[in-house]
Amino acid sequence: MSKMGRMKLKKVVEKIDHSSKLCVNIGAGMASPAPPLGPQLGQRNINIANFCKDFNQRTADIKEGIPMPCRVKVHSDRTYDLVIHKPPATYYLKQAAGIQKGMIKKGDVAGKITLKHLYEIAKIKSEDPPLALMTLEQVCQMLVGIARTCGIEVVREIDPVEYAEFLKNREVILTEFREELRLAKETKVLRTNI
Repeated sequence: MSKMGRMKLKKVVEKIDHSSKLCVNIGAGMASPAPPLGPQLGQRNINIANFCKDFNQRTADIKEGIPMPCRVKVHSDRTYDLVIHKPPATYYLKQAAGIQKGMIKKGDVAGKITLKHLYEIAKIKSEDPPLALMTLEQVCQMLVGIARTCGIEVVREIDPVEYAEFLKNREVILTEFREELRLAKETKVLRTNI
């Protein structure tokens, strides 16, 4: 190939962007320049103050503190494209089950949700760009798998009185678990001090 032919090829091929997208979960209305978000934005040469202001404005109508997965694509002129997804499926599942923490040990049931809850969460999550090509049935199947890993059982219907009793028992188990963790931490500290 002649030198002239190679020069034409170089002009035709566009420059490839090797920068990675920034994927973070930020609480709605809580973007701040403090770590860990500030340093991540600074590494990619994004104006931190403008980003925080932009994110907080776009999530102003959402309850503060709800985790919002974000995808940030940075351009060479220091501008960025910000895509904000719906909260994670685990957040919705835990809210529907009325729990704060998923399963503690394998086989543990942390909470229960009905098929109606699952369907409503699937309708919300199907609006996310990564799930746009999936059918509602596929999204529901995916959510069943996520619920299983969280220790949330999917049932046809829930008796409110029985479920309230279940949640009380679960709270006792969680309190015992936290106490075990605290004692283990204290014994570890005592071993390192000796």
